[in-house]
Amino acid sequence: MSFVHLHVHTEYSLLDGACRIRDLPGIVKGMGQTACAITDHGVMYGAVDFYRACKAEDVKPIIGCEVYVTPQGRSRFDKVHEFDAESRHLVLLCENEEGYRNLSYLVSKGWTEGFYIKPRIDLELLRQHSGGLVALSACLAGEIPRRLRNGEYENAKNYALELADIFGPDHFYLELQDHGIRDQQIVNQGILRIHQETGLPMVCTNDAHYLRKEDAEAHDVLLCIQTGKTIDDENRMRYEPRNFYLRSEAEMAALFPADVYEDALENTARIAEMCDLEFTFGKYHLPEFQLPEGYDSFSYLKKLCDDGYRERYGDDEKYRDQLHYEQDMIEKMGFTDYFLIVSDFVNYARRAGIPVGPGRGSAAGSMVSYCLHITDIDPVKYNLYFERFLNPERVSMPDIDMDFGDTRRDEVFEYVRRKYGDDHVAHIVTFGTMAARNAIRDVGRVMNMPYADVDVIAKQVPAGPGALHITLDDALRLSKPLREQYETDEQVKKLIDTARALEGMPRHASTHAAGVVITKNPVVEYVPLSKNDDTVVCQYVMTTLEELGLLKMDFLGLRNLTVLDDAVKMVQERQPDFSLKDIPEDDRDTFEMISAGKTSGVFQMESTGMTGVCVGLKPQNIEDITAIIALYRPGPMDSIPRFIACKHNSSLIKYRHPSLEPILSVTYGCIVYQEQVIQIFQQLGGYSLGQADMVRRAISKKKAAQIQREKDAFIHGDRERKIAGCVANGIPEATAEAIYQEIYDFANYAFNKAHAVAYAVVAYQTAYFKCHFTKEYMAALLTSVLDNSDKVAGYINECKECGIDLLPPDINRSADRFTVEEGGIRFGLVAIKNIGRGFIQAVMRQREERPFASLNDFCQRMQGSDMNKRAVENLIRSGAFDSLGARRSQLIQVYEKVMDSVAAVRRDNVEGQMDFFSMAAGTQSSAEKETPLPDIPEFSVQELMLMEKATTGLYLSGHPMDQYRDAVHKLGAPTIGSILEDFSQEGGPTRFADGQRITICGVVSSSKTKTTKNNSLMAYVMVEDDTAAIELLCFSKVLDTCGAYLKENQAVVVRGKLSVRDEKSPQIMCDSAYLLSTVSGSIPPIQEAGEKLVQGETLFLKFPSLDHPSMRHMKLVFSMFPGTSQVKMVMADTRKVFATQVLLHRALIQEARETLGEENVVVK
Repeated sequence: MSFVHLHVHTEYSLLDGACRIRDLPGIVKGMGQTACAITDHGVMYGAVDFYRACKAEDVKPIIGCEVYVTPQGRSRFDKVHEFDAESRHLVLLCENEEGYRNLSYLVSKGWTEGFYIKPRIDLELLRQHSGGLVALSACLAGEIPRRLRNGEYENAKNYALELADIFGPDHFYLELQDHGIRDQQIVNQGILRIHQETGLPMVCTNDAHYLRKEDAEAHDVLLCIQTGKTIDDENRMRYEPRNFYLRSEAEMAALFPADVYEDALENTARIAEMCDLEFTFGKYHLPEFQLPEGYDSFSYLKKLCDDGYRERYGDDEKYRDQLHYEQDMIEKMGFTDYFLIVSDFVNYARRAGIPVGPGRGSAAGSMVSYCLHITDIDPVKYNLYFERFLNPERVSMPDIDMDFGDTRRDEVFEYVRRKYGDDHVAHIVTFGTMAARNAIRDVGRVMNMPYADVDVIAKQVPAGPGALHITLDDALRLSKPLREQYETDEQVKKLIDTARALEGMPRHASTHAAGVVITKNPVVEYVPLSKNDDTVVCQYVMTTLEELGLLKMDFLGLRNLTVLDDAVKMVQERQPDFSLKDIPEDDRDTFEMISAGKTSGVFQMESTGMTGVCVGLKPQNIEDITAIIALYRPGPMDSIPRFIACKHNSSLIKYRHPSLEPILSVTYGCIVYQEQVIQIFQQLGGYSLGQADMVRRAISKKKAAQIQREKDAFIHGDRERKIAGCVANGIPEATAEAIYQEIYDFANYAFNKAHAVAYAVVAYQTAYFKCHFTKEYMAALLTSVLDNSDKVAGYINECKECGIDLLPPDINRSADRFTVEEGGIRFGLVAIKNIGRGFIQAVMRQREERPFASLNDFCQRMQGSDMNKRAVENLIRSGAFDSLGARRSQLIQVYEKVMDSVAAVRRDNVEGQMDFFSMAAGTQSSAEKETPLPDIPEFSVQELMLMEKATTGLYLSGHPMDQYRDAVHKLGAPTIGSILEDFSQEGGPTRFADGQRITICGVVSSSKTKTTKNNSLMAYVMVEDDTAAIELLCFSKVLDTCGAYLKENQAVVVRGKLSVRDEKSPQIMCDSAYLLSTVSGSIPPIQEAGEKLVQGETLFLKFPSLDHPSMRHMKLVFSMFPGTSQVKMVMADTRKVFATQVLLHRALIQEARETLGEENVVVK
């Protein structure tokens, strides 16, 4: 074997490379090649996956990267577009572990220091970190080929000698390529000459971007996805000629004959021989915990556990043995420091008042975790098992994920960074991939197929909870309509085949929402780093980092913990001794509230489906809530009816053997938890807990050979493993077989009880608060969802149902967040747009001295803070000054004058120009005098509501839909909130469906128009009622007939078809829209545009001025009536004339007359 591919771009050269790692080694091996390199652009994302895939095929993996280098004489810190916009390519390959560490360091510095358009390094960095690396001069974008193309032979030769000096003459190779590109012939001749004059070795490569010749078309589509182009766009990036694939040795030998290029081909194998890097998996690199003097890690762990045990269990010693067993197991497995590290940052969070969850995942089954205060779930009380968390039969890194209050989670991350050092802590990369439906949509766009056609095809791919990871092959097997189109329509076949070639490829890199790595040495010594926005991330995904033995933590932000914490603080204002820990766990009123289905705002329980289960089950304790959380998932959901029936009728509970009763009685005879499966194997079959957990894992992963072996052991025992078996324990063989079969059927669905209990506790706590401290809880809940207007609207409705008034913002009473008052919940100032927290804190400090008496008083006292006119205007418009007695209309007219006056006086004071005599005489300055308010009427109710909506995102003093409740009721239109909630259910919608015809009522809150590719107009219109908002897609035909009604703030009734796209909120494809005020019990039929057109060629309109509000309003109206009739617009103040084109529709003319007056509208 004498040829090896040393220049290969996998799918991790994002949207540029298409050599799939899973297929690459097999193809290389099939061509008789024994080694292969990975050289992605500027990243090492795929290095470990590639290494494993090659090892599995017995192909030698060569780890490398095609790095970006700054132009000669430029530093990686130089970022001037004129000189630094284009970087040069250089291929680096790892010879050994030193080379891997250096390459990781170089790639990392490219991202963290040198990033400018691309992640760049410079020659200085290369010189310092060249050990263990082999360098190739790269493709046409390399510095040497560039200079040769430009006729700079001597400069190219000098640069080659400089690189040879950096890497060593036997570690730097001049790279030859031939893809049929004319410039490559020039470069190759130049390289040959440099070789002859300097003796520097040559090597030939093929710049492989896809695997086989026939993959060129799919790769071309991938480039179009990257660049946002269509396949028929002439001016786009493309790889031509189409031979950037994995060429065979024979093809390479024909291109680079030995009589011309000497040993360029053999050198590929020599380089492969030089490169010998092995990754080590399963060896842990845990950071060392900084211990107090006089302790080693284990003795300190024991001390902390002993202290915690006394706090948790007092003088009760009966659980000590379990604690010692867990401690010894943790020490034996080498994870003592792990627990100390987690305990340290969790207890920091508790000391700092950061809300910490009671537990998450299997860690809640550990008594050590409980005694260290990592978790707050007693494993004894809930029958939880340590072995489910840390199994002595299978040594693997423990996985403790932590929930913190979402607004303060980052403080914990910062603490860890300070403690272990900035360079020892990093976030983790994750990749968005092209899933089946998205791949169809992406490829359809590139192929320039109509959106509607592609949408229909994409929606034939099964979706929903049961089809999360469905492939297009699965879809073709499962969806008959899709298969029929694929088999009968050539274009659809091409679309799906191309999408199949690309599906599953990474589309973009992002940052894992919660994952954090903490390392013993700087992170860069173990893994390369990159940057997503300003966040430094490891270039390997979470599972890879765990395989490499690095400590990975999940710091999750849980909104409900923040809500509980805020609610507790509000209660403590009245009851200083109140604590969340003191609430009873068996409060009857709380369980009655849950059983009545009043679960809006209750953690884990507010979806329609979950509420239904609560009403059916009528939970009486935390164990019942735990079971609901465990069962309400696709799969086990099917057993909920049986579970409910058994709870309410104990005669339906059947145990196959009496020994199952103590295990399954808590779940009414049903197997619900993984811990129950473990318990059955232990108590009936005689397994150890560790062995039992291994069987549970095997069954859930459907490992057939192991399942049969374990079935025999469960029934008859296994002497070698010291398993007694059911028969030896007095259980009949047939019964044991039936029990095993039931476990087998349900083990895949059984849930981790430790996690379910932890979340059930939070669910119960939120329910308790809603039941007993409703105002405080709802206020905290509203504060937590300020950025989600749909949720805010929903919770405001819940407040109304609970008889709680939402009090408007008040400059003298509102805090930054929603707060509780005797009359209800007071709106928080932070929810008003353009009002910063610093300004709000200054307002709150000022009014501690005395309340604000007037707008004048407010402006004087707040002068010098970061007060600005926009902030004051929004406070007025939102109603925050209403309580001071002035009308909003009056304040809007004078606020600028007041602020200017106050600012002028302050300026005079600073300049020392105040009149000494007027001061002595005690006369008032002009700012201290109250500005007189004009005697003008207040805005209309409708106008006040619109102001509130514009400044807070909410209607506060009412809702525009209030006056239409009877009309909506007569129409039988569902609320928008009920539609969205139905689609957000875990098990998918039950009441509504994609494609369903529907009628809704609401107010138009926004409208955006755009021109489609065929030059027709469409609009995205948001319509909201008092429960939620939904987007309408309105195409030109609808805009022609109904466009006039789709104005902002108009109440409309809309007919259309529900459209649901992956991971997007439902939309409505609008068929018609009418003013709600004109509809009485039924919807008028759709009228064709022709019946509504006005005779005439030109519309003449007269406006007061170009910046008059009527101009802006009519522009919006014009956008709803696209057409070709002329409009001439005359400005009364300047006599200037402006022109546009519209459809002369009666509704448009009527609107123009109402806006401008009859005399200013003429059609000729």
